[in-house]
Amino acid sequence: MKKVPRRYRSVKAHGTAVGLPSDADMGNSEVGHNALGSGQVIDQGARLVDLALESGKMFELPGWKLISQAFADHTVHFIGLLSDGGVHSRYNQLIGCIKGAVERGAKRIRVHVLTDGRDVPDGSSVQFVKQLVEDLKKFEADGCDAKIASGGGRMCVTMDRYEADWEIVKRGWQAHVLGKAPHYFKDPVEAVKTLRGSGDKAVSDQWLPPFVIVDDHDKPVGTIEDGDAVVLFNFRADRMVEISKAFEYPDFDIFDRERYPKDLKFVGMMQYDGDLLLPANFLVPPPEIHKTSGEYLVHNGISTFACSETQKFGHVTFFWNGNRSGYFDSNLETYLEIPSDKVPFNELPHMKAHEITAAAQEAMSSGKYQMIRINYANPDMVGHTGDLKAAIEACTTVDKCLKDLLETCNELNGRFLVTSDHGNSDDMVQREKKTNKPLMDQDTGKPLPLTSHTLAPVPVYIGGKGLPDNIVFRDDLPHAGLANITATYIELLGLQPPKLYKESLLTTA
Repeated sequence: MKKVPRRYRSVKAHGTAVGLPSDADMGNSEVGHNALGSGQVIDQGARLVDLALESGKMFELPGWKLISQAFADHTVHFIGLLSDGGVHSRYNQLIGCIKGAVERGAKRIRVHVLTDGRDVPDGSSVQFVKQLVEDLKKFEADGCDAKIASGGGRMCVTMDRYEADWEIVKRGWQAHVLGKAPHYFKDPVEAVKTLRGSGDKAVSDQWLPPFVIVDDHDKPVGTIEDGDAVVLFNFRADRMVEISKAFEYPDFDIFDRERYPKDLKFVGMMQYDGDLLLPANFLVPPPEIHKTSGEYLVHNGISTFACSETQKFGHVTFFWNGNRSGYFDSNLETYLEIPSDKVPFNELPHMKAHEITAAAQEAMSSGKYQMIRINYANPDMVGHTGDLKAAIEACTTVDKCLKDLLETCNELNGRFLVTSDHGNSDDMVQREKKTNKPLMDQDTGKPLPLTSHTLAPVPVYIGGKGLPDNIVFRDDLPHAGLANITATYIELLGLQPPKLYKESLLTTA
């Protein structure tokens, strides 16, 4: 496809092009699909939190007023991803919230840390925990008893998404709320070092098992009790929804919580599901994204089929539609979720690419739909494992599936647009910033795997037998981003895009 003149180009998928604070911020699937679905660049989670902290507005809003009721006589708990990756959370925002609480009278703070190793280099968990321990000691000098209470890896504890594995959430509840875990330590740094191990047998930060910190009498230092406040400090929605349900709903019954703290002051950093109003209380109001392409297309009578597997289903629906659950018009839209495998993704790198392809081919051949949108999760999810061999297999699988899909498109005289929402498998090793040379593991002598997204631009291809030969890409938009793709596919459908959207990439030769 690259060889077709003026039908291939790249666009920006990170930083300010997708509403993030700076061009040093990696893009992610959520902000990427917001841009692809809305045609707009919206200030996103990290930026909204930054602004709320910088202005002090956060401390004036109802969510903060709710948790402040626990400052004098109860504990304020912070639960989230300990990372500066800027995809789910950012370390400086956690510290900003704790600082704000201490300055406003909080006497006891506990942090429940989820280690990353995905949006930041694997193995960095030890340094993050060390830094947090040092920073919490500074708050103790201000009269606040501040400690790490529990933790575990993001893929093993608390941060499940799309109801793929509720056991992950249950392990988090048991560690954070009940003080129960397979592993107990008196020192959080020792906990992470021990559970991670070293060398070839080192456990990824993502997969550290749950642990609880205990005092000299082997009693957990930070269970969540009646009257306490709980803050989920991730700004990104998808991996906070399930734990929010466990805290928010008194009649929650997906797993046995054993004990449900009474009079809990529970907030999210943001509201994670606008339709469910979940959680009901939050520190920073969500971005308002209106007039998305999904809404525009149903108003123009366009029938749509959207499909992915569990890991990306929310992206082609909820995030695509501007952080909105459900259909705009169920008579014109069909959403199909194919359940993901419940194993580490590098073990089965094919994931559900073949099933997604078959579903999309069936939808195209049915004649019911004018627009088909799908997401292949493999290059992202397998890329996050840092397993180069598996990532190559994942990308090869997607290449083959895409070939089959485009052949069907051509057989039906259709038009296609192929793109991505951010970089990941395009680079699988950590590199020196100045020389770009791979960083090597001192123990094994092998390149250090890169498990995070990248800052790379993403490719965009157009084509199909139904596309007139004179329709090509413009050459006057060198700084175009994902939001420009929205008007592009609307024009491919034969419609005039709203003026609100970023400019289309198309022109006539």
